[in-house]
Amino acid sequence: MDWLPTLMAGLGLPAVATAIGVAWRARTGRLRETPAGELRAETDAAALDLSPGALGSSATLVQFSTEYCSRCPATARQLARVAARYDGVRHVEVDVTHRADLAGRFHVLQTPTTLILDARGHASARIGGVPRLDAVQEHLDRLTRRTHVAS
Repeated sequence: MDWLPTLMAGLGLPAVATAIGVAWRARTGRLRETPAGELRAETDAAALDLSPGALGSSATLVQFSTEYCSRCPATARQLARVAARYDGVRHVEVDVTHRADLAGRFHVLQTPTTLILDARGHASARIGGVPRLDAVQEHLDRLTRRTHVAS
């Protein structure tokens, strides 16, 4: 019966690793909305040093990237395309490679991380990892009251 513990470990370890991987994959890219009515002393746009001209009139997609992020360039292209479909929506990329202060302030634990700012410059949602574009579009539809331009 010495083979039973080995067999259990051999089958159990891959099962646990698979379950952890599936759970992590399910969370990556998921849009989490910021609680409504959360008061801030300053806007998230101001904390990012974004000028009013950099913001969209309806919403802004702020993507945190680093120069070593392999998924960030493709994510930037996708978010720029999504923003172009909507009136008053802009995409801004913020490189946090040498800005640990911003990464800490906005709790950026992975790149890409995306914040969706509303018209006032407040974060209305955040996404860790490569965003699911359908969720981004649904959120933008609500923020812009569905004023996107048909593609």
